[in-house]
Amino acid sequence: MRFHYQAVDRHGKRCKGEVNVASQADALRQLDHQGLTPLHLHPVQRVAPRGGRRLRAEELNMALYELATLLAAGVSLAEAVEAQERSTQHPRIASALQSMGEGLRQGKSFPQVLELAGLPLPRYAYQLVAAGEMTGNLATALRDCVEQMEYERRTRDEIRNALIYPSILVLSGVGAVAMMFVFVVPKFANLLEHADKLPWLAWAVLSSGVWSKAHAIPLLLAMVLAVFVGGALSRHQAVRGRVLDGVLRLPLLGEWLLQAEIAQWSKVLGTLLGNRVALVDALRLAGESVRIGHQRELLERVTQDVRGGAALSTALEHRQAITATGGNLVRVGEKSGRLADMLDSLASLYEEQGRSRMRKVLALVEPLAILLIGAVFGVIITGVVLAITSANDIVM
Repeated sequence: MRFHYQAVDRHGKRCKGEVNVASQADALRQLDHQGLTPLHLHPVQRVAPRGGRRLRAEELNMALYELATLLAAGVSLAEAVEAQERSTQHPRIASALQSMGEGLRQGKSFPQVLELAGLPLPRYAYQLVAAGEMTGNLATALRDCVEQMEYERRTRDEIRNALIYPSILVLSGVGAVAMMFVFVVPKFANLLEHADKLPWLAWAVLSSGVWSKAHAIPLLLAMVLAVFVGGALSRHQAVRGRVLDGVLRLPLLGEWLLQAEIAQWSKVLGTLLGNRVALVDALRLAGESVRIGHQRELLERVTQDVRGGAALSTALEHRQAITATGGNLVRVGEKSGRLADMLDSLASLYEEQGRSRMRKVLALVEPLAILLIGAVFGVIITGVVLAITSANDIVM
């Protein structure tokens, strides 16, 4: 805990600063040891700012990994949290660590103070930490939690990076088409005076260009508004679930998304079981990490079947929640007592299959986007050329 002080040294000179100690009594002892006479001494309440730099997943994972490393090295939990508070650079993590340190000094358990700290952690993180504290392997459990969170971050980054180039391609095409309609096509608007003598395609292209130029500002505002509304709706879990359910019906893309979700579910479940979390609790927590509504409902039914006494492999195959290969891996893990290892293998299998599907999807998306944009340009240019050639007939 940090204390801000104003003091007088042995020569009567005023000074001020901060000390990081467990209590006010320790702060007074430290100042006395330094030969300082305190005038004012009060704790520093660090509050994370509402605005400012966003907390990135890499920063949170690194802070937890360093905490797990300190615990594995034999440093006590309170000292490790205090050391992390001094070294962290992000104010939100520092504020959370300060709150955790105060909670630990009040006698609260680590899972309790971690949940009260307000960090953006998945639900399974608290169960992993509770299991690690119960079994005396808190450092291992915390490290497994970080590895799982890092795995999920890498998966999200892979999907995001894979979609960057197609997105840029599509947006560039849309922008180029918009510029054609707003700046090029209206140059031939005078030909619309003889609309009855123009081919239908020429009339449609020229009319669209004139209308787009006349309403350019409202169209731009509508596009910006659509982006903001789409971003706001994407933060709602129900909306994201409906969108993902719709994507699931698409060829190749749906299979890729489903395999990525099953890989993540398998990895979370294997991590929880490896830290001695009960199977039913592990299934419930792993199911919460699934974003696709249909798949999440299937896994909830699997959890109910297991709670009713069914074997996990039998429940998964009965509900058709995974493929036959996945069911065989789970069955082998149940028989050999290495279910957590088999689930990790299943996650690796689906992850590799997902990457293969991703390459196929990207191989199709890019040429399709180019063909679509080229087709739109072709229609526009054809309409303009037809209008120009028709001008001769109008003059004659």
